[in-house]
Amino acid sequence: MTLLEIRNVTRRYADFEAVKSVSFSVAGGEFFTLLGPSGCGKTSILRMIAGFDPPDAGQILLDGRDLAGIPAERRPIHTVFQSYALFPHLTVGQNVAFPLRLSGVPAAESRRRVHESLQQVHLAELAAHYPHELSGGQKQRVALARGLVNRPRLLLLDEPLGALDLKLREKMQLELMKLQREVGITFIFVTHDQPEALALSHRIAVMNRGRIEQLDKPSRLYGFPKNRFVASFIGNCNLLEADVLECREGRLRLAAAGLGEILAAPAPTPGARAGDHGVLALRPEQIQIGVDPTGENRFTGHVRDFLYAGDVTTYQVTLDTGLEVAALRPNDAPGRAHFFEVGDRVTVGWAEDAGHYVAD
Repeated sequence: MTLLEIRNVTRRYADFEAVKSVSFSVAGGEFFTLLGPSGCGKTSILRMIAGFDPPDAGQILLDGRDLAGIPAERRPIHTVFQSYALFPHLTVGQNVAFPLRLSGVPAAESRRRVHESLQQVHLAELAAHYPHELSGGQKQRVALARGLVNRPRLLLLDEPLGALDLKLREKMQLELMKLQREVGITFIFVTHDQPEALALSHRIAVMNRGRIEQLDKPSRLYGFPKNRFVASFIGNCNLLEADVLECREGRLRLAAAGLGEILAAPAPTPGARAGDHGVLALRPEQIQIGVDPTGENRFTGHVRDFLYAGDVTTYQVTLDTGLEVAALRPNDAPGRAHFFEVGDRVTVGWAEDAGHYVAD
């Protein structure tokens, strides 16, 4: 069931249009993410939902009710910021209780709900501590507990894990997913971190220059990007310039720059025709690299460079035609750190259904 609906919302700052007639809906209990580079409009949308900024056009509806004119403090919505925004002179328990105090909740009920919220984030034993006595991850969980204590219909999270180191960030991602499942509250999450968005979200809206480029499930965004921007922004991707020579029986024959003729799968949305220009979006893990790889599309070259990441290595291969492609290989052989060195002759190959063609 739809909880939140954004209808043709626009937001301007002087002459700059930060959000351009954006529309989407969020279901109850969903973990929904706004993903995009800095300045794409995602935080502006969050601020309008929260009530901090008014839209210049369009509507924001919660449970079918237009939020226009309703101040932030009267909306059943809470925002968790990257900075945590904890009061340094208040204890953990007092910080969490602050929204309840503003709402006039009786003291006994407030104590019960504060304890319940702190238990949900596994911090009940730290209720008497002050923010300066907590780690970064603990501060983040206090901010989450404060966001959940007044049982909002919607919890907005603005880059909430951005200030954490990698290990703690990964741990908090798991805790955030578990917490969202347990409490059942709808989350709208803002981030520019693609792996984080893919790991956490039920659906993702990829934004660019104030518009939504694609809204889909994480697996669809990664496997079937709608255009060049989404393909290049979500993960690593080889974008091979190509013209359509023929489209027949569910496959494409392409003339790819630096490769010649190759076979490819069409985009999920049909419509490619002979003469169209676009790109073949091909993930590094879809390209096999070795002495004799499989696949209908095969080319020789040499290793120009590689990026060792422990469990996998990404090889930059310069083909004999001069084109460069990235190929990923797991480091799964006993006693070997990686398979190839700079300068090694290799063959790369991929199946015709690897990746897919995206028209301009």
